[in-house]
Amino acid sequence: MNRTPFAFLLLAFLPAAMAAEPTPSLKDVFREHFAVGAALNRSHVGGAPFRRTPEQVASEVALVKAQFNQVTAENDMKWQLIHPREGKDGYDFTGADALVDFAVSNRMEVVGHTLVWHSQTPNWVFAGTNPPPPAPKAVPSAPTNSSAVANVGTNSPGTNAAGRPRPGPGFGGGFGRYDGPRASREELLARMREHIHTVVGRYKGRVKTWDVVNEAIADGNGTNVLRSSLWSEIIGPDFIAHAFRFAHEADPDAVLRYNDYGLENPVKRAKLLTLVRSLKEQGVPIHAIGSQAHVNVGMTFENMDQTLAELGSLGLPIHITELDVNSAQGGQRTTGADVAANAATTQGGLVSDADKRLADAYAAIFRAFLKHRQSVRMVTLWGVNDAVSWRANGKPLLFDGDSRPKPAFDAVLSTAKEVTPTRR
Repeated sequence: MNRTPFAFLLLAFLPAAMAAEPTPSLKDVFREHFAVGAALNRSHVGGAPFRRTPEQVASEVALVKAQFNQVTAENDMKWQLIHPREGKDGYDFTGADALVDFAVSNRMEVVGHTLVWHSQTPNWVFAGTNPPPPAPKAVPSAPTNSSAVANVGTNSPGTNAAGRPRPGPGFGGGFGRYDGPRASREELLARMREHIHTVVGRYKGRVKTWDVVNEAIADGNGTNVLRSSLWSEIIGPDFIAHAFRFAHEADPDAVLRYNDYGLENPVKRAKLLTLVRSLKEQGVPIHAIGSQAHVNVGMTFENMDQTLAELGSLGLPIHITELDVNSAQGGQRTTGADVAANAATTQGGLVSDADKRLADAYAAIFRAFLKHRQSVRMVTLWGVNDAVSWRANGKPLLFDGDSRPKPAFDAVLSTAKEVTPTRR
């Protein structure tokens, strides 16, 4: 058969045109349902690359712009980095400013993470002239269904396992946590208020959602709702209510959320329900629930469905704040977010058939998100790709270390075809 020169040109062009077909984006596929975001580090928003080449960082930035419409600072808004030294001159807004400028210039939503946390908080925040209390001699019992935050028990030795370990000495929650002379309740409340007003006020109108209090709920099966932390020990359990009120003062239009991990566990979820109902009864301005969702490849639709149904009973929007799915053999029995235990949860190599199991897990999780799309308003992946994930050895994200889509990415996109768009 004879072919004209034009026919040869057409045949040569078609494969190239097909290869150039763009990758679908998460932000577009789920736009009618919820925002889809990622946690960024400083190198992504103008800082020097850290353990990544400039070319790798450029690829990751391009991926963020193509795939996501919301961003969170992985570390740069935590007290340790944004307010490392005492006083109004002790702030360093370098990383946070860069992130907010990046987001605004790319028309992305910004989440501020986080204002009050027992970890990554400098010692000066808790230091004062009051001697620390003696170690408790007995383990008091505490209610689990208190109607007021002031009566919600904090966790104490013997009733709850130790909370999420705090990284590094020199911080109010570091290993061998600060045990020197303490601030008074009034001093610590004043420091909290000044910090929140300064940080939230600086980004008013640009950062529209804040993690106000992070990980205050006790782990384990004990009766106490709140973990023991220097915040709760010095101020008392009402430190949470004060933090939300301070944030609302600083920006009355901001969405204020409580954020925690392990809410897939029914025991911890029950404590979350108790805490939030108590806050709402007191008129505390809490506007959303943040569920971190650090899960593993054993996560099922049924588990996530039940979690979201119970969280949804609070009548508040649900934000999935730090999603990743651990594929490492060492992490298949936990949904925790323990920084110090991360090495253990990502050891032992990957589970067998890891790509398929990861894809199946992500598909199940997103089906649950879509079933509860009237409640789920935001889904944030904790990292851009596997290489920059805090659980890199567990290969937990939708893009590999070279920013290429994994089978899990396709599995997630396929779930959107199963539902009718719901405009907000």
